[in-house]
Amino acid sequence: MGSWGNAYGGSAYGGGAYAAAALPYASSNGYGHDELTVREACEAAGRGDGSGHCVDDSEISVLDQDDRPVQPRKVSSFAEVRAFPREIQEQFRRAGFPSPSQIQAYTWPLALEGKDVIGIAATGSGKTLAFLLPAFCEMMHRGHNPDRHGPGLLVMSPTRELAQQTEQEAERFGHCINFNVVAMYGGSPKQDQIRKYRYGVHTIVACPGRLNDFLEGGQVRLDGAQCLVLDEADRMLDMGFEPQIRKILARIPRNRHTMFFTATWPREVRNLAADILYKPYKVMIGNRDQLKGNQDIIQKVKIVDGYSKERAIVDLLSEAGLMDRYSQGKALIFAGTKRECERLSNNLYRSGVPCSSIHGDKDQRQRDEALNGLKAGKIKVLVATDVAARGLDIKGVGLVVNYDAANNTEDYVHRIGRTGRAGCKGFAVTFLDRRADAGKAKGIMEVMQRTNQPVPSDLRDMVPHLDFAMFSWFGMRINVPSLPEALGFLTVQRRKIGVPALREKNAADAGVTF
Repeated sequence: MGSWGNAYGGSAYGGGAYAAAALPYASSNGYGHDELTVREACEAAGRGDGSGHCVDDSEISVLDQDDRPVQPRKVSSFAEVRAFPREIQEQFRRAGFPSPSQIQAYTWPLALEGKDVIGIAATGSGKTLAFLLPAFCEMMHRGHNPDRHGPGLLVMSPTRELAQQTEQEAERFGHCINFNVVAMYGGSPKQDQIRKYRYGVHTIVACPGRLNDFLEGGQVRLDGAQCLVLDEADRMLDMGFEPQIRKILARIPRNRHTMFFTATWPREVRNLAADILYKPYKVMIGNRDQLKGNQDIIQKVKIVDGYSKERAIVDLLSEAGLMDRYSQGKALIFAGTKRECERLSNNLYRSGVPCSSIHGDKDQRQRDEALNGLKAGKIKVLVATDVAARGLDIKGVGLVVNYDAANNTEDYVHRIGRTGRAGCKGFAVTFLDRRADAGKAKGIMEVMQRTNQPVPSDLRDMVPHLDFAMFSWFGMRINVPSLPEALGFLTVQRRKIGVPALREKNAADAGVTF
């Protein structure tokens, strides 16, 4: 797609070591808060106090269609973007947004020129408006008529929760320019969604499964869609939506404007992007080669056994002030299974915690009720499975607790990313069982190190020394590049001196002892 006008001014283009009473904010992180406690973080998030960390400009890169670095162009204020009509500018002021987020500042100049864009940024970075507003401006510029052409913008989302949030943002900024939106996702009556669609909508926000149902039934048309957005593309691929995505793409004009947003950049995501975008520019916020948590989140670890976890969570919520119905704070707790999620929620409620739960067995009404209750402050704690780990943007969440540790590092990063959003500080506390969670310790430790967080000794002790590429051999420290090579070395030495076969336990011990 070519440039379609002058878009803005100028050119148009701690182990068992957290003390629940004070979870101190380590000053070594360099943000100047020596004693920010979990209670203070929750209260500040509830008030919406934001003075958080931004990625340094040196960690932001823009690449052209040939993956060559180009000089980043950015906007520093909303007023600079002349393509945004007065009504949109007024909405920024009403919403109280001080300035564009980094993904917005670097994406808008490219998207407003009509260039295909890949945005690689963490969740909570403001990417929703990074793609919505350029698409709205493009439809306004073309004079798009939904009654004649159908919807002009399609946004695909991995989960119904993210689709609902995008719908709300599209309504907030679309209403002032008379743009209508409908969200299509499973768990809600199809007839309600189709009825709203038939009134005439400029934007569809949809999960791939439900949208495919409508397309195959001939109830929805996409031949007038000028703009396509894939939001959290990596998550959609993780959930197995690639076949549905490709079916949908066959229904959309090839000369569309495409924007593609993802938090990670693995090979399968790169392959999909290469298939559907035309000479895209790539905007990368931070180092996407490594999973790195939000630096506004204070990460703590609590080593517990299965019998003490529930007492520990009640103590933590009490110290965070979340037993009080009048508290401004909110917390999100992650459980590993639907059964555990429901059990923990019920037990916390009986302990006096204003809480509810959300998981895959809840119907849409129950999910909406729980989410709306947390947003409105009627409940202070939401217990969730990973269905809520990505995409949810609930204002005021100051504390995330991994009651059951995430299965992998990526899920850990996205779980804790539910706090520390929009410039606010946040706390994330992970409960680890020394035996059951030993395999998860290394990934958590690496994320903490990348964000300059102090790593407690209890967490370091859970990581097998072999994973540090060193082990002991009769008092000598032997460097090995990998675990397989370490075991190979041991096998050779065992044969030389007749040491009995190693037990499996020894292979995983910190320093192998004979």
